[in-house]
Amino acid sequence: MAEAITLSSGYRMPIIGLGVWRMESKSIRDLILSAISIGYRHFDCAADYQNEAEVGEALAETFRTGLVKRDDVFITTKLWNSDHGHVLEACKDSLKKLQLDYLDLYLVHFPVATKHTGVGTTASALGEDGVLDIDTTISLETTWHAMEDLVSMGLVRSIGISNYDIFLTRDCLAYSKIKPSVNQIETHPYFQRESLVKFCQKHGICVTAHTPIGGAAANAEWFGTISCLDDPVIKTLAEKYNKTAAQVILRWGTQRNTVVIPKTSKIDRLHENFKVFDFTISDEDMEKIKGIDRKYRTNQPAKFWGIDLYA
Repeated sequence: MAEAITLSSGYRMPIIGLGVWRMESKSIRDLILSAISIGYRHFDCAADYQNEAEVGEALAETFRTGLVKRDDVFITTKLWNSDHGHVLEACKDSLKKLQLDYLDLYLVHFPVATKHTGVGTTASALGEDGVLDIDTTISLETTWHAMEDLVSMGLVRSIGISNYDIFLTRDCLAYSKIKPSVNQIETHPYFQRESLVKFCQKHGICVTAHTPIGGAAANAEWFGTISCLDDPVIKTLAEKYNKTAAQVILRWGTQRNTVVIPKTSKIDRLHENFKVFDFTISDEDMEKIKGIDRKYRTNQPAKFWGIDLYA
């Protein structure tokens, strides 16, 4: 079993999870069953991934067969941009698809509200100018208070944010009654974001690293990016510790006290990514990894939205 981090809500979140973004629907069942057998207990979903129903089927099967109990697993999903004005309905839609009666963690997927296209549709509607149709009438504060209501209603145990910078995170801390438990962001050795990570941790917000190995093949395909998997420093350390490059990178992530959610569709990689607790990277080698930061983002939705929201 993976180690866990205690969130500000009091609940524990396993520090390694499996992300299900861009997983093919037909392979989800086998991947989730295999992951659970290996020891994974944390699954990172989102309405936008359009596969909550398949994940729900797989989870229901594991509960039915007694492989795990509901309380043994930690399930995250996310509110899509187009549903900021329909938080309760969106949450209930996700719960229904996932066949759950509560979520362990519900995140605001991006700090932007966009044109509502119907609950569960998660479209990114573009205007006539080919640019994302951003809704300027719903504040993130309004959205957050609706997220807090889900906790009072018992639908969600912990709530958090995703892709928020320091400014927005600070603002959320100021207006929240229930503090965000998590900020899920892209961070890896080429995009270390030390200031943001430290800010969140200082204020009791756990950082979850999506794209924790820098996007590898998936982001190279969609965004034409390069991954730190091939970095000479990482390769040298992998040899030194007799581990793979991915294992060194994931271990670095956990040693920064971030939660890592690598995505893979290969069973052997599921095993590999989970075997990161039997070694420790020395302080000196952690410093070496600190030296390869390129401030390099690989996940760039501007490709689909016609606007760079990080500009």
